[in-house]
Amino acid sequence: MAHVDFLNPSPTVRVVRIESAPFAQNSYVVFLHGKTECLVIDPGFEPQAIIDCIGSLQIKPEAILLTHGHSDHIAGNASLRAQWPTLPIFIGHGDASKLLDPAGNLSGAFGLAITSPPADRLLADRETLDLAGLTMTVHEIPGHSSGHVVFLIQNSTPQLVFGGDVLFREGVGRSDFPDGDFEVLAAGITHRLYTLADGTVVFPGHGDPTTIGHEKRHNPFVPA
Repeated sequence: MAHVDFLNPSPTVRVVRIESAPFAQNSYVVFLHGKTECLVIDPGFEPQAIIDCIGSLQIKPEAILLTHGHSDHIAGNASLRAQWPTLPIFIGHGDASKLLDPAGNLSGAFGLAITSPPADRLLADRETLDLAGLTMTVHEIPGHSSGHVVFLIQNSTPQLVFGGDVLFREGVGRSDFPDGDFEVLAAGITHRLYTLADGTVVFPGHGDPTTIGHEKRHNPFVPA
């Protein structure tokens, strides 16, 4: 059963984390305090918990944002699209093909053959998005997957990163998948994330939130 946490990382932005079995993957519902629109980031294997959460908050999703195309981060797309038929799906251009390919999204290896509706918008590196009252920058950080992106919310104090499987609390995403590369992953963390303010909060695809400052001091895989 999904585990739901209500987080308040800033005075203005609300974050709900839905941790889904079987991979303890984090999906997020993100919205600006006082707004009725929200974003859903990386809907996983328990989409009904996301739908119920949105309903209980009396808000409406404006978009699905995907950090990458692995199955545990896209498994809920079809259910959310069934609930909200016009809900657009955003993903980095380099991972879009994984949505339709069970081998590419790694579900085929588990006998699941998960697919998603196709992307409505392909994201480019350093692109700016304005959605649900939130302004964010897309940063392409491959290494866990070839088209992995992270989302940096700028109009929040502190700033917030929704980082998928790039940077974890004292850990990093796996780089042993077919399109993974640890050196590329580490370089992206160093040059794209460690350059952010120490107080920047990182919401990872698995595990608890952390900060850039904590990881620069304590991450054993990518020391600052």
